[in-house]
Amino acid sequence: MEGPVLPPLKPIPIKDRVSVLFAEKGNLDVLDGAFVMIDKNGVRTHIPVGGVACLMLEPGTRVSHAAVTLASRVGCLLVWVGEAGVRLYASGQPGGARADHLLYQAKLALDDSARLKVVRKMYSLRFKEDPPERRSVEQLRGIEGVRVRKMYELLARQYGVPWKNRNYDHTQWGSGDLPNRCLSSATACLYGISEAAILAAGYAPAIGFIHTGKPQSFVYDIADIFKFETVVPEAFRVAARKPAEPEREVRLACRDAFRQSRLLDRIIPTIEEVLAAGEIPKPEPPEESVAPAIPNKEGVGDAGHRG
Repeated sequence: MEGPVLPPLKPIPIKDRVSVLFAEKGNLDVLDGAFVMIDKNGVRTHIPVGGVACLMLEPGTRVSHAAVTLASRVGCLLVWVGEAGVRLYASGQPGGARADHLLYQAKLALDDSARLKVVRKMYSLRFKEDPPERRSVEQLRGIEGVRVRKMYELLARQYGVPWKNRNYDHTQWGSGDLPNRCLSSATACLYGISEAAILAAGYAPAIGFIHTGKPQSFVYDIADIFKFETVVPEAFRVAARKPAEPEREVRLACRDAFRQSRLLDRIIPTIEEVLAAGEIPKPEPPEESVAPAIPNKEGVGDAGHRG
């Protein structure tokens, strides 16, 4: 006799979710049907995982199989990060990948003409002006690098922050100066929700256009469009105050900036806009299908089977 099955879940749209939550020093589990964080004293804190786009797991966090399963079913991206989100070690696919979107994205990235058109669109969205004509992807990448360095200098001067350059050691968090630590924490937050939106839209984080060859290449592409209007000013603003816990202050500032700018409302439409610039017809979506039923633990294994 088969056991009961879990009903299909209808995830909350990405635009209606909390952007990022950080978890540290506790165990994530599912107890009595609720997604909870349990601290060393056994105190439970309920996390509405279905209403969160991205849950960042810092050192000291353990995750049960049940918690990962529930997060996947409701479309919450789990990201394993370093302290204060300074490094991204791994991420869990929340189940949004679509073959038609992946093939469309890959076709654009592999077509030199289409890729250049996508890169030019990203440039115009980022800098609010058209890029120079007759430039290759590599040349546009170089022009962007120069402009970005100047923007860092201008913002540092605006907020009165001593600035040398964007320089940090990925393996030694404490080696970076205060502005660089704040910037790393800020961009980690932005990368988290950007990747969550990319996965929710059914695309691949690794297939980039400006950035290539890295697991989060497309994440960097999309995040860069919004970086200087959201997290970078907040990082310099926090660095200017020299708080005792700069990473925490940056995270809170980024959270508020994401809400005020309604960033999650904008990321997926922006993804569609930049890909459409490649002028390759988007394939028709496949017919919607109902996800297969998932048996719960009473229906799995010898204990739930009667011959």
